Amino acid sequence: MTIPFEKIKAEFKRVLLSLNFSDSKADECAQIFAENSRDGVHTHGLNRFPTFVQYVKDGYVVPDAEPTKEGGFGSLEQWNGNLGPGMLNARFCMDRAIGLATESGIGCVAIKNTNHWMRGGTYGWQAADAGMIGLCFTNTIANMPPWGGIDPRLGNNPLIIAVPRKNGHVVLDMAISQYSIGKLNFYKSKGEQLPLPGGYDTDGKLSTDPTAILESGRVLPVGFWKGSGLSLVLDLLATVLSQGRPTAAITNGGPESGVSQVFIAIKPTGAQTESLVEEIIAYSKSSRPEKEGAAIYYPGENTLRTREKSLMEGVWVDEKIWEKVKNL
Repeated sequence: MTIPFEKIKAEFKRVLLSLNFSDSKADECAQIFAENSRDGVHTHGLNRFPTFVQYVKDGYVVPDAEPTKEGGFGSLEQWNGNLGPGMLNARFCMDRAIGLATESGIGCVAIKNTNHWMRGGTYGWQAADAGMIGLCFTNTIANMPPWGGIDPRLGNNPLIIAVPRKNGHVVLDMAISQYSIGKLNFYKSKGEQLPLPGGYDTDGKLSTDPTAILESGRVLPVGFWKGSGLSLVLDLLATVLSQGRPTAAITNGGPESGVSQVFIAIKPTGAQTESLVEEIIAYSKSSRPEKEGAAIYYPGENTLRTREKSLMEGVWVDEKIWEKVKNL
C-alpha cells in the first residue's frame, strides 16, 4: 500500500512526541525516517522505526541529549554524541564538517558514543546539497565474519561517498556486505530469495536464502577478502579518529549503541569540475547494457527516480509494519 509522505511523517512525529522528544527534534527525526522510506530505503525508514522506538524506551537512545565537543585541531574536530539520536548527531556532524570545509577547503568531524544513523546516504545527500563532496562511515556491532573465519568479528560498516552535481548528485551508499542485514530481513519478510548469493548457509555453502544466511550469521563481504579488509580499516579509522569504541566493545556491550562515526566534507575547486563529472558519467553510461532495453545508472540515480515516484503516487509501506506504528 502507499501513503502520502506528509501522513507518514506526521505519524512518526506523533509517536516521538509521546516519547518526550522536543517538537523540533521529533520533527527532524520524523522527516529523516519518512525521507528514507520515500527514497526506497524501507529498511531504515518505516521498517526500522519500531526498533528505534524500543531503543528509546530501553534507554539506549537519549531523546534530549546534545553532542559535546571534546577535542580537535585544524580542520579535525572530535565530539561525544552522549547517546543522543544517531541521525540528529550525524546531521550535526556533517553540518560542522561542511562549515569547516567552507572555511579551509576540508573538514573532518569524528564522533563517539553516538547511535545508529539509519540511512547513511542521508548525510551524503546533505553534503552534496551544500555543494560539497561528502564522505562518511560508521562502525557497527559485529555481524560479519572476517575472510576465512566463521564467527562474526567485523561490523557491516557502511561507507558513503557523495559528489555534487546539478542534474542529480552522485551518492554511493554501500554496506560492506553484499546485502545489508536490513535488506536480508526485508527479503526474508517478503519470503523471497536474493537476486545473487548474499552469504553462507549453516553447511558453509553460498546461498540466496536470506533466512539461511541470517541463521548462519555468515554474510558475504563485497569483493570477498577485499570487503573484509575494508570493513576492518573503517572500524580502525572511526575508532582512532573519534577515540570511541571499536566494533569489539560495541558488540560486547549488548544491543548496538555507542558507535563511532566520521564525517568529511571537501569543497570542490577548479573551473572544469562540472564538465569532468559529466564526462565521467557519460562515459559510464555509454556502455552497452547487458539486457535489451535496460539502462546504466550512476549511484544515486535510482534514488531520485524512486523519490519522484513516491511524491507523485505515495510512499510504499509494509501494511503490517504501518499498522504496528499506528498502534505505538
